[in-house]
Amino acid sequence: MELKFGNKLTEKQILSNANKVKTNFEISDDISILFKGDNFEALSILLRKFKNKINLVYIDPPFNTEQEFFISEDGRANSISHSKDDIIAYSDKMSTEEYLEFIRERLILLRELLSDNGSIYLHIDYKIGHYIKIIMDEVFGKENFRNDIARIKSNPKNFYRKAYGNEKDLILFYTKNFKNNIWNDIKVPLDENEIADRFSKIDENGRRYTTIPLHAPGETKNGPTSKPWRNIPVPKGRHWRTNPEEFDKMDAQGLIEWSSTGNPRIKKYADEHTGKKIQDIWRFKDPQNPKYPTEKNIQMLEQIILQSSNIGDYVLDCFAGSGTTLKASNKLERKWIGIDSSDVAIDVIKKNKLGNYVYYDLKNKISEQIHNATYKQVSLEIIDESKK
Repeated sequence: MELKFGNKLTEKQILSNANKVKTNFEISDDISILFKGDNFEALSILLRKFKNKINLVYIDPPFNTEQEFFISEDGRANSISHSKDDIIAYSDKMSTEEYLEFIRERLILLRELLSDNGSIYLHIDYKIGHYIKIIMDEVFGKENFRNDIARIKSNPKNFYRKAYGNEKDLILFYTKNFKNNIWNDIKVPLDENEIADRFSKIDENGRRYTTIPLHAPGETKNGPTSKPWRNIPVPKGRHWRTNPEEFDKMDAQGLIEWSSTGNPRIKKYADEHTGKKIQDIWRFKDPQNPKYPTEKNIQMLEQIILQSSNIGDYVLDCFAGSGTTLKASNKLERKWIGIDSSDVAIDVIKKNKLGNYVYYDLKNKISEQIHNATYKQVSLEIIDESKK
């Protein structure tokens, strides 16, 4: 299935247009990079050096809201109301067809940049997200769709309208190759209520614990896990969780609890719990005092980066905005590539402490090194031969 609309180019045309974007500088692949300029141009340039090399992409593009987003002179961002003196941070006023093709063209370039074990997370809202899902199926393949994550972004709304209040947006998670994507299976700790609920028993030392059966689903016909232990047979259709010899050791250590009827169960302590698997409903509210419109929660970005990349990997955000992705990546010892065309966004990003990086201004054809980056000042020349 694919969406059809009037201005839709073929993939061959899109990649040909990317190939026509020329530059006279050599880009390095061992340091973080910030581009100011059109992200199609920047992604096209990156393809020369980073094709099949980026392990993680997170993007939070405009949502086709038909609005402009502002920031005040004192640095306060507000997407709901603004004064006449506020500065436009970015404009989101394309037609729906223009918008969908705008996103699609960039997704195709991002797919080319992703490594074979790479992943992409696309942040979008409920109004346009279902169209974007179809486009991502087309670009990345339905088989590489991993999750539609619901992100609780705010408190319940009380606005009057004849519909349910909206307190969530979406994150579409795809991989380049679902059989090979980086997945660190990180866990999150239980909160106090979850600990009290799951570990309701307390031992003589004040430690919270619960108990689980000695057996698990699945019958084994041969081997020690199918044999009786202390004259207790394995229940039908199940097997011992471990070699029964281990049960003797656990019992000697006080790690098996016996009921009044002689039923043994294994003790599991709360302070030894490694955390719970992350599900597809996330609760990361947006910052209360954002430095840039639509700024996202940094803990959410840290979770994504920890889950789908490793130390030293490149993380790419071609709608960099406030630079939250870049900040989180730097904190977690990843290299990053950020792209944005907004003067306001670049100013906000540069105020962050982001380690060593190289800054390229595509419009003004200059670059500069930031924080002792090992780059020399060069002049850039962008040539789009498709416009000749």
